[in-house]
Amino acid sequence: MDFAPAVTHAIALELIDATGNATPVEAELCYDRRDPYAVSTLFRTGSTQVRWVFSRDLIAEGIYEPTGDGDVHVWPCLDAQGRAVVVIELSSPDGEALMQARSDALTAFIASTDAIVPRGTESLLIDIDAELGGFLRDAG
Repeated sequence: MDFAPAVTHAIALELIDATGNATPVEAELCYDRRDPYAVSTLFRTGSTQVRWVFSRDLIAEGIYEPTGDGDVHVWPCLDAQGRAVVVIELSSPDGEALMQARSDALTAFIASTDAIVPRGTESLLIDIDAELGGFLRDAG
């Protein structure tokens, strides 16, 4: 297992509006082995930055089949040019966003996370007793 602490990939997304028009959005995907189940995504739109945290499995599975529950849904699709893309639908009390990313870009990112922590081995990096002890101390 590689012991690099994190990997970060810049990724080009397209924000899809109600009419189907796409607007480019810059994003950065970050995976840190200290939080082995999560992927942090920083979306940049002009001077605004928004951070969302997803399950790594949600993205990995969404490349191949529809997945998600609650405020995030991910599924494979084809864009207007017939290229493989992954659609990411985000919902919050502030609104909704529908974005798409090239499937090959997300596949490359997931492969780089697997090089750090192979999927299915995340629990080996978490000390449940220490986490529970910290939680109980904070709650008391």
